[in-house]
Amino acid sequence: MFTPPTAVQPTLDWGRTAYEAAWSQQLALVARRNLGEIADTLIFTEHDPVYTLGVRKDSADHLIWDNAELKRRGITLTQSNRGGDITYHGPGQIVGYPIVNLAPRKDLHAYLRLLEQVLINTVGTFGLAADRRTGKTGIWLGTRKIAAIGVAVKKWTTYHGFALNVNPDLAPFTGIVPCGITDGTVTSMQLELGHAIDLTEVKTVLAREWWTLFPRFLGGHE
Repeated sequence: MFTPPTAVQPTLDWGRTAYEAAWSQQLALVARRNLGEIADTLIFTEHDPVYTLGVRKDSADHLIWDNAELKRRGITLTQSNRGGDITYHGPGQIVGYPIVNLAPRKDLHAYLRLLEQVLINTVGTFGLAADRRTGKTGIWLGTRKIAAIGVAVKKWTTYHGFALNVNPDLAPFTGIVPCGITDGTVTSMQLELGHAIDLTEVKTVLAREWWTLFPRFLGGHE
């Protein structure tokens, strides 16, 4: 269990996981959260290399590499039920799954803005001035996307979440049109800063920002 000193709620680190196994674990936690058996929880993981298709109907059209190339590179392909388009998850990328109940504030658009702000604040701590782009989710450095967001909700409890590119191999992003982006590229903290970043340090900042901003969000404060 990963518990930063500033966290005031459960923060778990699952380590490296297969995407579908993590998805199954999320659903179990969502059921428990809806029954009131657990508190709001933030989960961190790194996934085995995988392309995930979002609920957009044209997600599969944005896959460039064929099955033979995916097999050669050790990348699996999975249909997800999160919002958004196709994206890549792999080692060196921090995936965050907040399992939290939004019943006190049933506003998914505001929730997405919350996730974006957590990410903006986090990379800002490391000296990167990220921002939103009009009409697009995730966070950006100009036209370079550094984090993706895609969520799902069951009885107002959220799952799925965000993926922050810290030190990933960016080559797999060339095998897709990531998130359907046709007017930008994908980047990472490592690429932008010129050196690898300690993942534990980034998780500590993410947890701090999340548990600072989330209670304000529930209270109706942006």
